[in-house]
Amino acid sequence: MSAQPAVVTVDPMRAPTLRRRLATMLYEGVILFGVVFIAGYLFSTLTQQRNGLTHHNWLMSWIGIVLAAYFVYFWTHGGQTLPMKTWRLKVVDIHGHAIKPARALARYALAWLWFLPPLALHPLFSLAVPQTLAVFAAWVALWAAAVWLDPARQFLHDRLAGTRIVAAQPAVK
Repeated sequence: MSAQPAVVTVDPMRAPTLRRRLATMLYEGVILFGVVFIAGYLFSTLTQQRNGLTHHNWLMSWIGIVLAAYFVYFWTHGGQTLPMKTWRLKVVDIHGHAIKPARALARYALAWLWFLPPLALHPLFSLAVPQTLAVFAAWVALWAAAVWLDPARQFLHDRLAGTRIVAAQPAVK
């Protein structure tokens, strides 16, 4: 008597683990360091900026635009940045289709909710840097843990933008 091998089915719309998504975000931070460095270098060279306080609001705006262009381009052209390819993750709309630029831009803007609320408390309440870092760490932990409240296990910014992170299918050779 021979046993039939078990058939394993995988839901392509199932959310990857939180650990995998956070690891991707960490890797993304490493890549973005280079992107921000080059964007800042170009800005300071083209504007002949001699110190960091000159045109700093313009510099922050420029970097925000460069980051938006980076994410919108990659999310609308294959649904993956380099770290997402490495960890085999993909951003899609709620129906599993590629996202359009407007949705990608909305996702980018809403993803700033990971960072801006706790950082806005720093000047608002004149917090010391260690207090700000503690508030920031608590906020990020709560934001990440919120996936367990979502039935589809998606982050709040994905839910609000109408997007999902799913496991990408490996390339067939």
